Amino acid sequence: MTIAIIGTGNMAKGLASVFSKAGYSVTFGSRDAAKASEAARELGGNVSGADIAAAADTSAIVVLAVPFDAAGDAIAAAGGLEGKIVIDITNPLTADYSGLTIGHSTSAGEEIQKLAPNAKVVKAFNTIFASVLQAGGKVGGNSATVFIAGDDEAATQAVEAIVAKSGFVPVQVGALSVARYLEPVAGLNIQLGYMRGLGTNIAPAWQTAAV
Repeated sequence: MTIAIIGTGNMAKGLASVFSKAGYSVTFGSRDAAKASEAARELGGNVSGADIAAAADTSAIVVLAVPFDAAGDAIAAAGGLEGKIVIDITNPLTADYSGLTIGHSTSAGEEIQKLAPNAKVVKAFNTIFASVLQAGGKVGGNSATVFIAGDDEAATQAVEAIVAKSGFVPVQVGALSVARYLEPVAGLNIQLGYMRGLGTNIAPAWQTAAV
């Protein structure tokens, strides 16, 4: 299976690394195909680069690894992503990362679904720092939790399979509207990591009583 990743930043590279090590082929997509190819060369293995449209064409699963404000342009450049499973990792952060720009009645995930109405948007990986991805998805030797929200059951199950195969702990949390809760969790993670000095080798998880 090939997973397309739109973006070449730290999150995109971190995800490409863990997906590649899990046995997936990965194609970076960028407006600058040369930049995507350079990012692929940095990682090596079964990672390649292309322009956004070509990358999206390679896979039924596309990761949107761009800032939330750039999502509309990325989706347009990808041709609308009709029929694709779109993994949305974005958070609608203010410029100084101190808060969210939307919430309560909507979320970045829901807004991206509006921008790509014929795609199957699944929220995932938005509470994970890039440094955790670069550490193979581990925090203190433990697998990080990835929360998954989406409206299409087959799409959320497909994403869960990728999450598990890539070495994370998948937790299904419900409909895409639950992204309204996940995005503030990401904000708390940023607050703890940067403003409270815990660093980026942290990740949220839910504890449950032993059964």
